[in-house]
Amino acid sequence: MPKSIPPSPILAFEDTDFLKREELRGFRMQLELLKPNLIFSEHGIKQTIVIFGSARTSSTNNHYYLEARRLGALITTHFMTEPQSLIVVTGGGGGIMEAVNRGASDAGGKSAGFNISLPHEQIPNAYITPELCFEFEHFSMRKMQFFMRAKALVVFPGGFGTLDELFEALALIQTQKIPRIPVILYDQSYWEKIINFNELCHAGMISADDLALIEYAQTSDEAWKIISCFMSNNK
Repeated sequence: MPKSIPPSPILAFEDTDFLKREELRGFRMQLELLKPNLIFSEHGIKQTIVIFGSARTSSTNNHYYLEARRLGALITTHFMTEPQSLIVVTGGGGGIMEAVNRGASDAGGKSAGFNISLPHEQIPNAYITPELCFEFEHFSMRKMQFFMRAKALVVFPGGFGTLDELFEALALIQTQKIPRIPVILYDQSYWEKIINFNELCHAGMISADDLALIEYAQTSDEAWKIISCFMSNNK
């Protein structure tokens, strides 16, 4: 009997089942580092302002949503040059993230979204610049991308994910793994109900100097003033 024709071989980089193997996790993490780096470089993007906040914040007359949208527009309008070397970056989902990307779009500029693959899929919001919309498998690589170009961080009210990102940033700054940047918490009354930073200091778990890593803003204009002062003083 004639021999059967073997199936056509697949190139390794085209074999998605192979690339998803556990043994290839390190390779996939490398790709999650390289892809945004290369694309940002191609677009001339060197710096970012990172804005976090809850995906559960509705856009229906919600104060936080409206202020986040305004802040996205304020930052983008100021730094919108050709090429746009500084952009706002969010986690790419709904709520506060959508508001910030929407504000950047309102201003006619670019913005990025760093989405994460979850059991219940996070859908990228419609306002991210399409070529700057990324998907991550690993939280660790996503957070690295958030902080490696950041010149300021604004944190709107949020839940576990927002808290995780906030404390990651504070730990990186405290341990001098990244340069000192403004960490601005929006709505001081919310944050003081959620986290007692002063008690952490009183208990000796952080120092008084660590408290100075945190600033507060009650409006998007106040947040923008802190960011612009820092940028002006650190050119």
